[in-house]
Amino acid sequence: MDWSEVWSLIIESNAVSILSYAVILFITVMVFRKVIHSFFKRTDFIEERKERTLESMFNSIISYSAIIIFIFLVVSLYADVNRLLAGAGVLGIILGFGAQNLIKDFFAGLFLLYEKQLHKGDFITLNNTFHGTVEDIGLRFLKLREWSGRLLTISNGQITSIENYNFEYMRVIEKVTTNFREDPRDVFNALEAACTRLNEEFSEYLKKDLKEDPIEAFQVYGMTSLNDQYRGYQYTITGVVHDLAYWTAAKETRRVIAETMFDHNIAMAEQRVEMNDYSSDEE
Repeated sequence: MDWSEVWSLIIESNAVSILSYAVILFITVMVFRKVIHSFFKRTDFIEERKERTLESMFNSIISYSAIIIFIFLVVSLYADVNRLLAGAGVLGIILGFGAQNLIKDFFAGLFLLYEKQLHKGDFITLNNTFHGTVEDIGLRFLKLREWSGRLLTISNGQITSIENYNFEYMRVIEKVTTNFREDPRDVFNALEAACTRLNEEFSEYLKKDLKEDPIEAFQVYGMTSLNDQYRGYQYTITGVVHDLAYWTAAKETRRVIAETMFDHNIAMAEQRVEMNDYSSDEE
């Protein structure tokens, strides 16, 4: 068998046409993705996180569309398209039962985007179990990068609840429990000093109104428990901060509270276990 015969077999098997379709669709997808990326990079009519979310969704739509078109073109090489369309009704019913999860994931992804429940880059909790940053939003899957670095991929149809920590603002709520023997008046004075320091050193974290005044500065919310787990009095400090600065603000708030309690010699609550011996020496 010479090369001319081999080439004839390749032509007859439509391998060249299939390869051409694949190359053309691949180039088309890359061009569309480049155009979309350039468009969102040059515009700023919406928030950057929303732009990244839309770009991710558009890329997903383009990829799935290219795959469907490729399958349709390949099938058309071996079958009559008109006959396929004539039998599309029965075929659609059959495929509908077999692709229920696919359709469910597809519409769930559309609702996630339409209802603006999350954006690319948001820190969220999924189904009260998984915590991480949204890395990619597709029509079928959501990719979540956990703090450990592990990448979680979950189908959109399996998402039942979303806790989003990145929706304009968050309230820092930090609680501290002191010993019962500590005078509440001294504790309040110490916590007020801590809030003053927080408002001075971390003012950039606070969410502000149009007048650049804090919506809710760091403040002592009050005594929130008279007997916190039988250990002592519980006090709470709150403050409304930017969503992107929440974790840093909460971490710094805990540090400042700890340093202030130490500087004012305020004894914190300690876990104590009392054991009573009821044994008797009498025989």
